[in-house]
Amino acid sequence: MITYNSFGSVMPELDERSTTAWLRRVAESHGRRVGDINYVFCNDEEILSLNRQYIGHDYYTDHIGFDYSAGDILAGDIYVGIETVETNAELFGKTYDDELHRVIVHGLLHLVGIKDKTDAERAMMEDAEDEALAMR
Repeated sequence: MITYNSFGSVMPELDERSTTAWLRRVAESHGRRVGDINYVFCNDEEILSLNRQYIGHDYYTDHIGFDYSAGDILAGDIYVGIETVETNAELFGKTYDDELHRVIVHGLLHLVGIKDKTDAERAMMEDAEDEALAMR
């Protein structure tokens, strides 16, 4: 089950039914199944607090995820920093909706096991994002 919640920010306009169906298709395309995934849309201060507390980073990010997956079942909590999503949409010349969906699927792709720390990993993640977004 995929759930969508907000904490400290307004819930973004999101067609939850079609987003959930899309995320299930993306998971299946990677040989995985969706278990319990909780998306939490929050403000930048909450993301900063989570980054400081759990990752040791002292800066804003567009998301932070906690992976509880087991075997081929994806599970986790994915926090999405709405303010950073808005800023990045402007910075990259994207619509807010497109950037929001990129971040949403980015979190799921991390649960699948795709990383983005090195240049090579980032290239793989971007390719996976593009493939997933084309499935929308």
